[in-house]
Amino acid sequence: MIKLRKVEINKYKSFLEKQEIDIEDGVTRVVGKNESGKTALLEAMAKFNYFDSDDDSFNFNSTNDYPRGLLKKYQQEYPNDDFAVISCTFEISDELLKQISDDIGKGVYTDKTIQIAKKYNNGMTYTISADCKKFIENFLQKYTLETALKESLLECNSVKELANKLNENEELQTIYNELKEKYIDKSFETFSDVVTGYIAKTYIKPNLPQFLYFDEYYALPGTINLNKFANGQVDDTFSKEQQDITKALFELSNIDISKVMNSDDYEDFIAELEATSNNITDKLLEYWNTNQNLEIKFEIQTKEDTSNRTLEKFLQIRIRNTKHRVTLPLKNRSKGFIWFFSFLVWFSKVQEKENLIILLDEPGLNLHAEAQSDLLEYIDKELLQKYQVIYTTHSPFMIESDKLDEVRTVYDSNNSKIGSVISNALEEKDQGTLFPLQAALGYNLAQNLYISDKNLLVEGVADLMYLTVISGILNLNGKVGLSDDVTIVPVGGLDKVATFISLLRGNKLNMVCLLDTFTDQKGKKRLEDLIKDKIIKENQVKFFDQYIDRLSIADIEDMFEIDEYLNLFNKEFDKEFTKINSTDIDNTKAIIPQINKIINRTRFNHYRPSRYLTSLCVDKDYFSNETLNRFENLFKDINNLLNK
Repeated sequence: MIKLRKVEINKYKSFLEKQEIDIEDGVTRVVGKNESGKTALLEAMAKFNYFDSDDDSFNFNSTNDYPRGLLKKYQQEYPNDDFAVISCTFEISDELLKQISDDIGKGVYTDKTIQIAKKYNNGMTYTISADCKKFIENFLQKYTLETALKESLLECNSVKELANKLNENEELQTIYNELKEKYIDKSFETFSDVVTGYIAKTYIKPNLPQFLYFDEYYALPGTINLNKFANGQVDDTFSKEQQDITKALFELSNIDISKVMNSDDYEDFIAELEATSNNITDKLLEYWNTNQNLEIKFEIQTKEDTSNRTLEKFLQIRIRNTKHRVTLPLKNRSKGFIWFFSFLVWFSKVQEKENLIILLDEPGLNLHAEAQSDLLEYIDKELLQKYQVIYTTHSPFMIESDKLDEVRTVYDSNNSKIGSVISNALEEKDQGTLFPLQAALGYNLAQNLYISDKNLLVEGVADLMYLTVISGILNLNGKVGLSDDVTIVPVGGLDKVATFISLLRGNKLNMVCLLDTFTDQKGKKRLEDLIKDKIIKENQVKFFDQYIDRLSIADIEDMFEIDEYLNLFNKEFDKEFTKINSTDIDNTKAIIPQINKIINRTRFNHYRPSRYLTSLCVDKDYFSNETLNRFENLFKDINNLLNK
């Protein structure tokens, strides 16, 4: 009901200046070298609202977390640790917004975006706006009051002022009691405004996503001393993470360890563990294609503690290979297998929770490339059905080339005043950071693109075909087409333009972008950020509307005269759609949205009319002078830019 949209982190470990990161609806992939700050970023998110409130290790501690070189000054300026270290921006669902509106009345709270900050003292501050006057109006509406009295009450500027007025009048005690019991008593006392405090306490906090953090240290141990767990002791041979995940296994299995300690019959105990492990193993083998012949086995062993001559019981976790009919201790399996199995145990413990954000630090670090692909499939099919996922990596096999727009980078600025830097764009400043992304993209580029020194980035294959045909016609007739040494690169959509610019720029290649007019503000902002960060110059980005006098929003299809494009469309789709006439089209608007509306489609296949054009082998007489002039002017600009 509440989605995370943006995170700001300030003065946390290696982050010396405020940094922000946009969060995807599904997966956000954070790429960076070792020691770049990736783990610190996930830790800060986890400490914002960790799923296990009893785990003190996920509380902020300025002594440990504040940048050490600035700590003395901080302690003088903020003796109460009253400093916001992280701020999260969330978006409220329409469903939750309706619940709030049904409760406090329409028009009181309409902003779907809220910002919540957490301080080093682990207190939270909410930035919420509400119309208090409208709330008072809605609240009083259900009561029959004398006109003068009601007008007097409506003059109140706050709920507390209204409550005081109501409380002063004995005849209004019923109204006062309802206001107090229903809203004032259920509002955060620290809020100066009752309405925003009520919204925050009643609707926002209970629905606020919790963060689940998992890294390689949460590895399930192969041997567990049951005596220590039965007595509530801490096994000092375990790390805290091993202790936590072992408890998770027992809780998941609903095991009462004290019973096995007082019995010599372990069958019930092992049966519970095996029932749990079977479910987890089935899920693991669904995605663990490396070896499908594995089973999880549990054994109870009794050993004498020679120091005090008492018997201790141990749970042994073993892996059976059904093909070779041998078993090995869990610790003897690959680190990748142990990680995957341990994660499923950890995740299974909490998956009944609906409102989680999953943080994975270097997942699958010890997995083979194919197994990393299996892990990505697991994330897509299992986790994304319910959760937002944020993971860090420096492995090219954990980056899918068709999802580069979901990538964020973290790198060390090597500036003692700035520290780690987060970028929503793919920065060229650190080639080591870009390397896994370039490696991930490499196969895709090798299969689909021919990169040259001079590149014209366009949205899709249809653009490539139109430009190639028209350029050829112009060149054959002594006019200016696209230079022969320029390669047209289709990037697969406007949302991937910024990513391709960053990666190709990192290889020091010369490029120009030729784009449809942006209608998606997210894509537009990413491109504007690249221009702002001087990754690409503003004059290296061209839009089709710049060459069409009659339109302010245009696609490549608008470069043609309306009759010309409709002729291509009608002949390609003659068996699928009714013929569209030029009289059906408004020449002051882009043609594609109008065609979509006429044929009642959200989008038709733009490639097909371009393919049809290439099959015709047409000459210059097929097009008007106006069309050819538009393309010639466009090619002149592109050639000039790429030859500078």
